[in-house]
Amino acid sequence: MASTNGPDGTGKTGPGQERKDNIRDDDLERRRRKLGASLAARRPKALKGENDTQAGGASGYGQAFKLSSEFIAGVVVGVAIGWMVDRLAGTSPWGLVIFLLVGFAAGVLNVLRSAGVVSQAGEEEKPQPDAKE
Repeated sequence: MASTNGPDGTGKTGPGQERKDNIRDDDLERRRRKLGASLAARRPKALKGENDTQAGGASGYGQAFKLSSEFIAGVVVGVAIGWMVDRLAGTSPWGLVIFLLVGFAAGVLNVLRSAGVVSQAGEEEKPQPDAKE
């Protein structure tokens, strides 16, 4: 047969029947701060904000989408310019072929700039300070 006791074994259920502990708020606050400090000490450097681009999976997907869209945009613009040159000058298919290759190169350059591998045009590299100073 089913037991008439509730989840806490007293037979009483309902919102007003929970057991009340005598834990004070300042004790809880002290324990919360101690736990927060312990977790902060164990947290990897990437999650502390030192490397924001790799903080989570969502930012990785965002970076991939950004890089792929910049590459595709370069190729599409190259194809559009090549097609317009062919229509206006009657040089079909050479304008399309040449500007497709130029658009591909521009897309690769845009991806490298966004990834930080190549610096922006006109931007000089800043000298690193010596560690001895």
